[in-house]
Amino acid sequence: MKISTDGLVIREQNIKEQDKLITVLTRSNGVIRAFVHGAKSIKSPKSTATGLLTYSRFVFYKSRESYIIDECSAKEVFMPLRRDIEKLALAQYFCELLEALSPEDDNAEEQLRLVLNSLYFLCQDTRHPVLIKSILELRLLTLSGYMPNLVCCDGCACFEHEHMNFLPENGILVCGDCIGSYKQRHIETGFGVTLAMRHCIYSEFNKLFAFDLSKEALPVLEYVTEEYMSAHIQRKFKALEFYKQIRTFDTGKKSGESG
Repeated sequence: MKISTDGLVIREQNIKEQDKLITVLTRSNGVIRAFVHGAKSIKSPKSTATGLLTYSRFVFYKSRESYIIDECSAKEVFMPLRRDIEKLALAQYFCELLEALSPEDDNAEEQLRLVLNSLYFLCQDTRHPVLIKSILELRLLTLSGYMPNLVCCDGCACFEHEHMNFLPENGILVCGDCIGSYKQRHIETGFGVTLAMRHCIYSEFNKLFAFDLSKEALPVLEYVTEEYMSAHIQRKFKALEFYKQIRTFDTGKKSGESG
């Protein structure tokens, strides 16, 4: 059986001298792991199209036990990422996250669209990398069934409050007037960051990246997003740790956490 679909290479592993095993986030079949014969040869037409962070058109041959790349052609290689170690590290974190949270043998149209747009904005320098990172994390968590309830305060149902708080373990908002009744750990997000989080999970996709946030608010958005992910995914990502070690953006002291 053959499958023709677009996909992004999110992992590659060398096999023997000339072959490799790649993991592809595909549009129609989610995450696929496939062998590429002769891919390491400089004469191979499959070499570029099966490289990490390359968006390509693939024809997979599915045997009884595995997938094999029958044909492939590169559509986008995201060259600016390969010239910037900080951007490359962040893009590799996106790949790790997608491999962990994307479906297998099922449609992944939204996941693929999300990461391709994230990589595009990362290349263009039109959005801060931390903002792109938070958007991808919250939207991907939502697509994966971990959508928090950010509609209103869990206690009094108010929509707006100057001192809004997020409870990462519960995935709920609680306003400043009600927070005293909650014993769980909470992070004060205020109104601005709360709006940004709502936009990340509720907005139409074509408007997803159409907002910005102050440099002072970015660390709070990043922190609350990572804390929510940590509470529900419960695993560490090596590429994220490396990205944080080398990046030049100083998030400063994380403030607002209580409980």
